[in-house]
Amino acid sequence: LFSFWPQLGGTDWGRSESGGDRSPPSPTQYARLVVCNESNMDESPMFINFPLHPSFFPAVACYVFSALGVTAGAHRLWSHRSYKASFPLRVFLAFGNSMAFQNDIYEWSRDHRVHHKYSETNADPHNAKRGFFFSHVGWLMVRKHPEVIEKGQKLELGDLKADEVVMFQRRHYKLSVVIICFLVPTLVPWYFWGESLLVGYFVPGLLRYTMVLNATWLVNSAAHMWGNRPYDKTINPRQNQWVALCAIGEGFHNYHHTFPFDYSTSEFGCRINLTTAFIDLMCFLGLAKDCKKVSKEMIIARIQRTGDSSCKSG
Repeated sequence: LFSFWPQLGGTDWGRSESGGDRSPPSPTQYARLVVCNESNMDESPMFINFPLHPSFFPAVACYVFSALGVTAGAHRLWSHRSYKASFPLRVFLAFGNSMAFQNDIYEWSRDHRVHHKYSETNADPHNAKRGFFFSHVGWLMVRKHPEVIEKGQKLELGDLKADEVVMFQRRHYKLSVVIICFLVPTLVPWYFWGESLLVGYFVPGLLRYTMVLNATWLVNSAAHMWGNRPYDKTINPRQNQWVALCAIGEGFHNYHHTFPFDYSTSEFGCRINLTTAFIDLMCFLGLAKDCKKVSKEMIIARIQRTGDSSCKSG
């Protein structure tokens, strides 16, 4: 299964240069595959051990860091102002946002505010009514609809312009992307444990970048098409737990479009919501405060008034 790995420059854990078996890695480096014999499903499953490559761990770390730069940063903090963040936390999230490479904070937040104000109209940058492909990635392949530009120019963005972290990142965005999104994930594995530059570039770099991109895009596409609408059945955004899992908490989209000011984007706290857990931790450490939250009474009233009856209690 992993015979291609040494050809990419990865470490061949299986055999030494002399052809003999190497001593096995530590137990923490093992993952386990369960393979069933198709000819006789009654037989006991066969377990195949294989080592997790060291570059797997920085890839996961970069995934979470860059995703937080979008979810906790550009989205919940700067687009919706759903909580307040200290200067060190804003810097941290700006770095993560540059690693995500999804446009700078200012542009991302502007487009997202337009998306909420004119959702699923021609003024919506990724209008889901134009189909899955367009809302997922097609909107980035064509020029913006004139109404998107027109409505974006009319928004009041003084809060973003007044944020020195946002404007500093905007001025130095291209350089920050080259360094943080690509050079750091490539060089760290090479420097600290002798990984090849090729593996560092493709695994914590390009593969991680592609996965975070698609996780974010799923919020625009899948979460506007598949799932239930317990809070407001008159709008298309849906509750999609698979999207929430991939996008570290951003899949509770019917709730979010119903209560866009809620810092958690969900009534269920940290459940399938790593971003909320992160913000809660920052509050505990004194780096964030004033988190906006919808009351239970308001949620129940909205469910009873406009929900699709898929959620009874709120």
